[in-house]
Amino acid sequence: MSPTAAVITLVVAVFLACAVEAVEATTIVLAAATARDGRSAASGTVAALVVLAAIVLVAGPSIELLPIGVLRLVVGALLLVFGLQWLRKSIARASGDKPLHDEEAIYLRTVARAEGVTRRSRFGVPDAYAFVLSFKGVLLEGLEVVFIVVTFGSSAHQLGVAAVAAGAAVLVIAALGFAVRGPLSRIPENSLKFIVGALLTTFGIFWSAEGAGVVWPGSDLALIAVAAFVVALSAACVAVLRLRRRGRMDAAAAAPSAAPPPVAPAAAAPTAAPTSPPRPPSPLKRFGLFWYDYLVGDDWQVALGIAAALVIAFLLAPAWIAAWLVMPLAVLLLLPYGLARSLRR
Repeated sequence: MSPTAAVITLVVAVFLACAVEAVEATTIVLAAATARDGRSAASGTVAALVVLAAIVLVAGPSIELLPIGVLRLVVGALLLVFGLQWLRKSIARASGDKPLHDEEAIYLRTVARAEGVTRRSRFGVPDAYAFVLSFKGVLLEGLEVVFIVVTFGSSAHQLGVAAVAAGAAVLVIAALGFAVRGPLSRIPENSLKFIVGALLTTFGIFWSAEGAGVVWPGSDLALIAVAAFVVALSAACVAVLRLRRRGRMDAAAAAPSAAPPPVAPAAAAPTAAPTSPPRPPSPLKRFGLFWYDYLVGDDWQVALGIAAALVIAFLLAPAWIAAWLVMPLAVLLLLPYGLARSLRR
């Protein structure tokens, strides 16, 4: 792959991924500005963006100091965990097994909650609740943007290009949101997440295998084949889930309707002893749980499977020329496995 094509691929991947996160952050900020105070919501947004920019400025150059092999191994593994999460959710929504992400409903719920909180001024901010709501929403969604910028930019040694692409995505989505003065429900968010999940998974497979010492046939051109494999596997998962769902619906429609069994009179339930509310986790535990969920994701078994596959690839790479097959085969097993586990929960 030529340097120009690599930069274009980087820009597209970062722009789309950051656009998805910007849609969700913009929805929260718009809700805070509509239901509460616009100036306070804007202040919270600016404060969160300053924190995120500081993280990029510190984390980006620090990560780039790592040896390229270690960098691609760690970044590739994280991208793979991250990408498979996005793919699982997008596949489940595309098949109809999970409802689509409804930004308008999220906007209305956020507005309803915000309207019921008393307005209080803190530290010169007219509405502290609007400030905190916007700050938390932008910061939490923005951390994923930072992750994408730092990982993609550092691995490709194009941190500045990745940051510009992310900034452009945020500006475009924010401008659209405030132009329509409402949630960006018309943006096909699930389709974007499907594309981004495929891109993250593709780069995760490629870079993590390279970090483990694998040599890809065709060098960077192998990315095209890996992307085709990921898209084909995802489309196959959607097709299988749709067939399964259709079969369940046909079976339910064909089954004769049975009369409900007679209901026995309910016995008086024993009076339960009053219980004290559970103690909230400590700040340190909440901090640890946040980073565990952020880095490991919603299925530790899939993350463990990725780590095991990388160990196998590392051990096979010196002696087997086709060790590059290990990571695609791992994804071939882990994506359907993780998808089945997520649909059972």
